[in-house]
Amino acid sequence: MFDKDKYLIELSEASEYLLKQGLTDIKVAIILGSGLNEIAESFEKIKTINYSDIPNFLRTTVEGHKGRLVFSRYKGSNILFMQGRFHYYEGYPMYRVVFPLRVLSLMGVKNLVVTNASGGINPDFRVGDIMIINDHIAFFVVDNPLRGPNLEQFGPRFPSMQNAYDKEWIEKIKGKIRNFDGIREGVYCMVTGPNYETPAELRMLKILGVDAVGMSTVPEVIVAKHCGIKVVGFSVITDIAEDVVKFGVTHDEVLENTKKAVNILKELIKIAIDTIDE
Repeated sequence: MFDKDKYLIELSEASEYLLKQGLTDIKVAIILGSGLNEIAESFEKIKTINYSDIPNFLRTTVEGHKGRLVFSRYKGSNILFMQGRFHYYEGYPMYRVVFPLRVLSLMGVKNLVVTNASGGINPDFRVGDIMIINDHIAFFVVDNPLRGPNLEQFGPRFPSMQNAYDKEWIEKIKGKIRNFDGIREGVYCMVTGPNYETPAELRMLKILGVDAVGMSTVPEVIVAKHCGIKVVGFSVITDIAEDVVKFGVTHDEVLENTKKAVNILKELIKIAIDTIDE
């Protein structure tokens, strides 16, 4: 049962704890998806905090998600990595899945980069490609992170999703990556998981115009938009639908294929940070 007053207290407790730990003046927060933890290790590290040490935070239960915050510095600016996210399929209610986004908002974060590992629906995609997310579909998710009493301290009852992935920021990034190979752009679809899609479901997603599918990200983006946080998103393509239909896919394969895009994704994240203020 969602208790609005209790939830707001818990959010305040978590944000106040992190601010007291010195996590202030954050230019951008970056959520690292499955198999992408090592990206945070490439930046100047100031402080690491385990999720288990943060009041009211959940615990990550999925392989490939370390479950900690890494407070870092890049070109003189403070940035914050989430090494691991929470998923609806782990059994958490949706308002708990997006708890970190509310905390980030209370900490003054205004810019967010979301990343994930996803399956390629677009037949032109290849394993190791990175898709810039320009829109999403979430009709197949049975719950919405804004369902229930509106948290008017953060945003309106009916927020628009017309610019959920900031078009201006995306265009700035695209202007810097003209010589990059394997960079795509398209629509991301979230399904609840944890099972992978059936062949019929994959065919349906292709008909609907989906380019990549995964089990995360959309709830975070919805809440970020509700909070007035600007978002850009990157999906690492870890498998292709046509191959999945023939051979299937495992989580181990997803994690292994994610490694093929880590170095390029590091550069994309740096470019995303560089272009925030341009």
